[in-house]
Parts: sequence; structure tokens; C-alpha cells
Amino acid sequence: MPELRKDPITGRWVIISSERSKRPIDFHEQRTKKRAGFCPFCAGNEHTTPHEILAYRDNGQANGPDWRIRVVPNKFPALQVEGDVNKQGEGMFDKMNGIGAHEVIIESPNHNATLAALPERSMEEVLWAYRDRMDDLKKDRRFQYTLIFKNEGLAAGATLEHTHSQLIALPIVPIQVQEELDGSRKHYKLKERCIFCDIIKQEIQTETRVILESAHFIALAPFAPRFPFETWIMPKKHISCYACTTTDEFRDLASLFQNVLRRIDRALAVPPYNYVIHTSPFKDEENDYYHWHIELMPKLTNVAGFEWGSGFYINPTPPEEAARFLRDVKP
Repeated sequence: MPELRKDPITGRWVIISSERSKRPIDFHEQRTKKRAGFCPFCAGNEHTTPHEILAYRDNGQANGPDWRIRVVPNKFPALQVEGDVNKQGEGMFDKMNGIGAHEVIIESPNHNATLAALPERSMEEVLWAYRDRMDDLKKDRRFQYTLIFKNEGLAAGATLEHTHSQLIALPIVPIQVQEELDGSRKHYKLKERCIFCDIIKQEIQTETRVILESAHFIALAPFAPRFPFETWIMPKKHISCYACTTTDEFRDLASLFQNVLRRIDRALAVPPYNYVIHTSPFKDEENDYYHWHIELMPKLTNVAGFEWGSGFYINPTPPEEAARFLRDVKP
């Protein structure tokens, strides 16, 4: 029988449609990777991108070759970095200038690289680049939040094949993050505990939705996932902000994150996917109620009319089954 499940953090409901239940093989599609005729992110084409904001390289000059990771402004930004926020009202409506930073993190000079297949040290450097940019952007008092996200594959919204992720700094806190913050504060006010810490403790005890554990991190299928094989990666101890993570923890995260990506690639035939990093806002980075985490979502189903009209999501794969499949996969 189908189940309605409630996310304990945001209160969002999802439908686990067991009658439509799908195994990993049911999501397999024939996917071919095209070779782009020209790629501005490839080594040697640095002159075709905006000037880099950050780069990790052993030798060479800024905006030249021999880099391992580059961060550049998005050539077609969603928001504009110059100007004032200028909040104002228009009758009952509120508006402000579209101020923000939109950057691209180019994760490798190799066009055919993937995060799952990068050397572990390179994956660790990607995580460090995220932190370095967050630390720099929070100095700008106009910004309240920085969202890191990755679109991998055309179906997931990637317009360029070359492996990259993006960052958008905002003058407001995104609504989905705000819902998590509100739910976390409510739980903490009632129980004086972090709700994410409570979830982690219970999932470790029951084990049914745990995919993978390391010394510092856990990967699990959330109790009320919106999408099949949705996976959350969280620090096992309480850490409220991504930038508060230590060197040893980033090294551990790089290993576990790649392990999860390889399992998903093996189980689901290299699906397109998205991931986002949710962390505390700049003005309240270190707190006792919120827990930073990564939400990883393979692109296996489409959001359609019912979802848009109701706010419910229909997921054909119970998280307990998804976790078991991913546990059993050899990465």
C-alpha cells in the first residue's frame, strides 16, 4: 500500500508509491556522453572565460594553464555583483535589486573527468574551493547566504559537459533553507537538541536507511525522500556550517562522497544528478540547532502537475530499498 511520509524537519509530505515500486534497473537508460567541439572550461582555453577569482595551481600565472581547479564568474550570471540591494515596496509587494554573486567552480582541467573518478585529493580540493569562496563572500555585508550546487548531465540542467559546480551568493536566505531553519529551531526549542543529530542517532540504531558511514560522516536515505535514491550526507557530530569543517573532516568527506557517487553510478547506470549544500546563514553560522548537509538527488523521475499543484512529491522507490541497493553495490 502507498504511504504518506512527513519530513520531520520541514513538515513536507511525500508519497511513497509502493504500487509503482522501481528497482535500480528500472531507471536505466542508454546514455552517451557527447564530445563538445569546443569547451571553454578545458585547459588551454582560459582566455575564453572571465578572469579567475580563485585557482589551485602548482606553477604558472593567473588565468593561464597548469591549474587543478579554477573558479570564475559565470559568463551569464543570474544576479549582478555590482550595486546596492535597495529593498523597497510597491504597494503590497516587496522587491529589491538583483544583487548577488554567481560563480563557476571548474573541478578539473580534464574534459572527460567526473567527480566520482577524480583522484581523492582532487575531490578534497573541490570541497576546499567551496569553503574558500564561502569564506570570501561572507565578508560582503550585502550577502546573507551562499548556495553551492551541481547539475550533472543535460537532464539535470547542465549546459556544459565539463565537470563543474556553481555558487550563488544571495541577499536573502532561500525559502527551502529557511523552512529547514524554522523546523530545526522549533525542534530545538521543544527538546533542546538538534533534529539532524536526533535523525542520525536513530538511523545509526535502526540501520535500515544508512548507506555508508565513515569516521566523521554518514550517508543515508532520508525517511521522506522526494526523489528515488535521494541521499543525504551529513557530519556525524554537530556542525552547523560548512565552513566550520576541519581539514581531517574534509579529507574524510571527499572519500565518502566519492564512494556514494560511484555506488549511484554503478546502481543506476551513471544517471544525471543534482546536489546542493545546505548550511547556516552567514549571520548565524555557529549555532546549536542547525546541521549542515549535502542533498544528492539522481534525476530519475519528472516533477509534474500533481507535484506542482499540491507540493507533494511522488517517489516510486522506498528509501529502505534504495539504501539496501546502494549498500550492496561494489563501488
